[in-house]
Amino acid sequence: MSPLDVFRNQVDQRIFFSLALDSNVLLLSMREISDLVANCGIYEFEDLIASVTVADVARPANFENLELGRRAYKATRRLNQVAAIAPVIRPALGALKLTRTYDLFFPVFNNPWELYALHALDGWRSHSEVAICFITELWADSLPDYLLELLKDFDHILLGMSEPTAEVARITGRPCSYLPLGVDALKFCPQSPLGPRAIDICGLGRRSPITHRALLELAKQQDLFYFYDTIRTDGVPGASQQMTFRVGDPREHRYLLANLLKRSRYYLANRARANEPTVTHGSEEISARFFEGIAAGAVLLGDPPDSDEFRRLFDWPDATVKIPFDAPHVAEVIARLEADPHRVQTIRRENVANALLRHDWVYRLRDVYTLAGMRPSFGMLQREAQLSALAAELRREGRGTAELLPAQDPPTSLEVSK
Repeated sequence: MSPLDVFRNQVDQRIFFSLALDSNVLLLSMREISDLVANCGIYEFEDLIASVTVADVARPANFENLELGRRAYKATRRLNQVAAIAPVIRPALGALKLTRTYDLFFPVFNNPWELYALHALDGWRSHSEVAICFITELWADSLPDYLLELLKDFDHILLGMSEPTAEVARITGRPCSYLPLGVDALKFCPQSPLGPRAIDICGLGRRSPITHRALLELAKQQDLFYFYDTIRTDGVPGASQQMTFRVGDPREHRYLLANLLKRSRYYLANRARANEPTVTHGSEEISARFFEGIAAGAVLLGDPPDSDEFRRLFDWPDATVKIPFDAPHVAEVIARLEADPHRVQTIRRENVANALLRHDWVYRLRDVYTLAGMRPSFGMLQREAQLSALAAELRREGRGTAELLPAQDPPTSLEVSK
């Protein structure tokens, strides 16, 4: 039996579709088929887009059948039968037939292995004036050419990692740019950066066992509240190096995370997949923890990427207080910070201000709109004004005790590889 025969016999695809009145943007979201905790941040981006624009959202809901379709596509492609497989697999997927044309089609993928979900929408290219996609994580040494070739009809490709942009542009023949991750800065912004914080140290997800042991010992000695994960899930590649788990409701998890970080004094943040050299192969990328930690006004401790992108996006003093990933002497670093409350206050204020002015998701959406030749929506402008007002209020409160950096325009991070 051929891969196509297996596929025809087993497909039962479901697609949820949320409609907005007079929508001009179509999102394709993976939230129904990928529920790892690390993916919740990008679903937060999608929620923000839907809240500040008029967007329809398509959500494929059967991962098993999409994965079966991907494998059938891969097997048939090896036999040079791509033209024959396309008209069979797309209808079999139960692909949603679009009935209107959008100004922008913007699918968001957690990784390139999800790209086959594009087949869940029939006619997306002919029903979009501009098509731009965003892939949040992919590593230069593991690029699936046969899936990236599905992006040849996009006007622009955005990646949440900087190093692979040139290679993805070569494979697809399309312009490719780095779009940094972000954060819902309004959700994570504390009522007062200098208010009391019940959690002394917060360390979530992957960690160094050396640093973790040192922090456990510090917490026991000084009766500190050290908050850390104690669970992990099965069935995830590299799970032994992670402290990951699945999430039932991404919005609820982001609300919980924001409240934890707003109440944390110190937060561990390291470069992406810092303990997985077989994945990164020396590439150093910015993880979401940096954006989330600064927005909550925590003091970040960790090993950031040694990259021009990090230095450009986090260019104020003490954006991260650097320690090695394996930091047996982390208690000494914390002790020096505790002895300098003025420095800690300045870090907290400046972290929040820079998140409000530079790293909210709405600034990333503005970059997408710029690429699409679209004007910002009224909702986007309203949100930017609210962010600016909060940052200005923060500066007024801090005047006389800690001066912040001058206000800056939202950064544009689209360095295009053609």
